[in-house]
Formats: sequence, C-alpha cells, structure tokens
Amino acid sequence: MDDKTTEYREMAEEAHEGSGASPCGAEERDPRANWYVIHTYSGYENKVRENLKKRIVSMKMQDQIFSVLVPTEEEIEFKDGRKKTVQKKVYPGYVLIEMVMTDQSWYVVRNTPGVTGFVSPGAKPVPLPPEEVKRIKQLMGMEAPSRVKIDLQVGQTVRVVHGPFQDVHGLVEEVSPEREKVRVLISIFGRETPVELDFVQVEKLS
Repeated sequence: MDDKTTEYREMAEEAHEGSGASPCGAEERDPRANWYVIHTYSGYENKVRENLKKRIVSMKMQDQIFSVLVPTEEEIEFKDGRKKTVQKKVYPGYVLIEMVMTDQSWYVVRNTPGVTGFVSPGAKPVPLPPEEVKRIKQLMGMEAPSRVKIDLQVGQTVRVVHGPFQDVHGLVEEVSPEREKVRVLISIFGRETPVELDFVQVEKLS
C-alpha cells in the first residue's frame, strides 16, 4: 500500500470517528462487501468497535473489513432544569460491521474481545438488507433521507392517510417541495381550516 493510500485511510477514519465508522477509500472497497450485525456484551459496544479497529490494522485486514459502526441517535434530556443533547445507542448490545465474509475475516471479528457472535438465524452469518443499512445511516445522519416525490398542485383534492385527520378530504392550498410539506384546507367543526402535513400523510384523489 503506497503512502498516499495510507494517508487517505487515516483521514477517512478521523472524519468518521464521531459516527463510529472507519471506512477505507471507496476505490478499495470490495464489491462483495456486506453489512453484518455482531452481538457484544452489554455496555461493550464502543470497546468492541475500538478493539476491532486495532485488530483490522494489526492483522492487515483492511482489504476485507471496512467499517465498524455503533448505531446511535440524538436524544434530548432534561436534567436540573437544563436541556441536554446526548447520543443514545439505537441497538444496545449490537455493532454493525461492513466486511467481505471469508474464513479469515470471520475469525478476526468473532475472536475480538467482547464479541459473542454474529447475529444470524443459522450457522452462517446473513448480511443486513441494503434498505435496513440505509435506514440506520439516515437515522444517524450519515446519509440524507430519500426525498418524497409527489405530484400535487394547488387546488387539487387530497385525502389524509396518516395522522389525526386520517380519511378527511381537503383542498391543497400550498405545496412546499423543499420541505416536503403541503398545506391543506380541511373542514374542522364546519370551518375551513389550513393544516400543514407531510407529503407522506396525503394522497391525491383522481
């Protein structure tokens, strides 16, 4: 591995340190790589991540193991009358790892201190579906959520499909594609009232 590649890897690890991921450069990632879930002792998630990162380097597994992720999300806590934002583990006791599954990579991960095994319905580890990986990354802010596309025009009639006004019909008054919001006039107690809804909460009536 040349000096430039080594430098790129180190920069990438630093950039993703906050999220717990330590990916290699995109040009090095094997197309056979998938995301897997490993189970850890309770409270050992971050320790396992650090142990794995060290073992990947010391055992020269950078070409088979690419990212180690402890899924977290921000949560607001109120303590002593003050609001505080904390990182909460989404799946306590579990760590995600992106890797090419071989006998050697399996051995490196499975025998990392704190790891109790791969999460799988059978003896052979099963990768996470891509859509689940995408959802977790979006939850962590590592990937932008897919934008909802909807063909709505002012003056059209829509039906609310989710929320407190479910099944109520209304008239589109304003559409905000950049916010993925729509303002709909609906009848509440006999009066036309504007209500702001998400795109996913309405469907267009033909």
